[in-house]
Amino acid sequence: MDNLIITIARQYGSGGKTIGRMLAENVGINCYNREILRMASDDSGIREELFNQADERLRNSPLFASSTRIYRGGLITPDKEGFVSPDNLFNYQAKIIKELAEKESCVIIGRCADFVLKDNSNVISVFIHAPQDYCIKRGMERNSMNEKEMERFIAKTDKYRGDFYHYYTGRIWNDARNYDLCLDSSKLGFDKCVDAIKEYAKVRFGANVFD
Repeated sequence: MDNLIITIARQYGSGGKTIGRMLAENVGINCYNREILRMASDDSGIREELFNQADERLRNSPLFASSTRIYRGGLITPDKEGFVSPDNLFNYQAKIIKELAEKESCVIIGRCADFVLKDNSNVISVFIHAPQDYCIKRGMERNSMNEKEMERFIAKTDKYRGDFYHYYTGRIWNDARNYDLCLDSSKLGFDKCVDAIKEYAKVRFGANVFD
């Protein structure tokens, strides 16, 4: 078969990023997250700093939460207005995601990768979630915030992730219908989430999928 791509969307504190990296290490493939920003910067010639700042520019836009710029492919060239716009920076990230999917089997965290690769038959899309109290507890273990501060931080972070996903896909971020698998990490634990994704891949693509 073609390369196997596993995309992971996740609630903050659910451990989705960790599960993605554990899965990649377990089956011997690469895992990409913020590395995509550096690769998009190298490809476009646009400073990586601008990719990092694009999220804030969108977050501070008064129309961001209520509008869409659904990704349809394509790029704005350097000679055109909008070359360094947040939308075009996303376009370059999507270009890298598509190139990675052509080149190798890998795990991709976030970046609306499930939507960017929605026409690829070799993609497994996963959403990792967990109850609020579990996410708050894990978040507090990693950040110097009290419970109320962490609750607000998680709500803000997940709202932005949902708005970002809707902005570029027109879809609802935490709608189970957008994903092949939705896993509650608080019930399975990280290791069993990895096992569940692997078993799904074997059922769908064959027992030798990771050979």
